[in-house]
Amino acid sequence: MVDPDYRTCWFGQKSVRVGAFVNAGKPLLAVIPLDAVYIAANFRETQLARVRTGQLVDIKVDALPDTVLQGTVESLGPASGVSYSAVAPHNATGNFTKIVQRLPVRIRINQDQPGAANLRVGMSVTPKIQIGK
Repeated sequence: MVDPDYRTCWFGQKSVRVGAFVNAGKPLLAVIPLDAVYIAANFRETQLARVRTGQLVDIKVDALPDTVLQGTVESLGPASGVSYSAVAPHNATGNFTKIVQRLPVRIRINQDQPGAANLRVGMSVTPKIQIGK
């Protein structure tokens, strides 16, 4: 169900036009809710020792050079991307080089920030999690 307040949503990938025929199951457009924007950051496992849900995050966005947004760690992923891969990579047998995995961390953007309205899907960001000492 789409939020009736269309001011909080963007519509993208519109593949339907007036007079066009549509088929069942074919996507017509993508709805992007701007009030639920989040970042999926992939941190190295060695960086996650003291990361916890609820910690504050400073976010620098490449496309907005003079803006630092605030966010909160919403969740830590349960497994690395390799764990969900259909075909797992097999490193050379006998190779004892450790491969550092990356784990997803979901960061929620705090609401009511002036620069948050300028975020778009796929932008590059640099998150810095404020961990307690």
